[in-house]
Amino acid sequence: MKKNSKRNHASRVSDIESNSVDAEKEKKECQNNFVELLPPEVTFKIFSQLDIRSLCRASVTCRSWNHAIRHSDSLWKPHCLTVRAVCQREIDDDLESGYPWRIILLRNYQKSKVKHEWLSGRYSNICSPISLPEKIMYPMDADTWGEILEAELER
Repeated sequence: MKKNSKRNHASRVSDIESNSVDAEKEKKECQNNFVELLPPEVTFKIFSQLDIRSLCRASVTCRSWNHAIRHSDSLWKPHCLTVRAVCQREIDDDLESGYPWRIILLRNYQKSKVKHEWLSGRYSNICSPISLPEKIMYPMDADTWGEILEAELER
């Protein structure tokens, strides 16, 4: 019985030490985390200077950054408006459906990249489906293919 008591006591002491170390580590992280230290307006200004890739990477840095980026819909709006230059109909439809800017960007970013490549004529001289780069293809609706076909016919 005494052995179990000693083990339980040692386990509790170990848990307390572990919690203390975790608390100290978390305190240090908070001191270095500008999201927690600065006013939200300043944090927003900093994050708004990032491009899409950097913004996505920053959102996986830590929980507080993820929360700040994920819940600041206006951070995503300028990027959506850039994508809208290629996917106007799609962005407008998503806006009309009530999607937030971040979701609109997630839904249309890859499509805009592929659609831009098609509209710019990058694939104009493709002779067979085998010649298409599979990794960057994206499923598109009939209206989008219609836009691409019109662009091809004008070339």
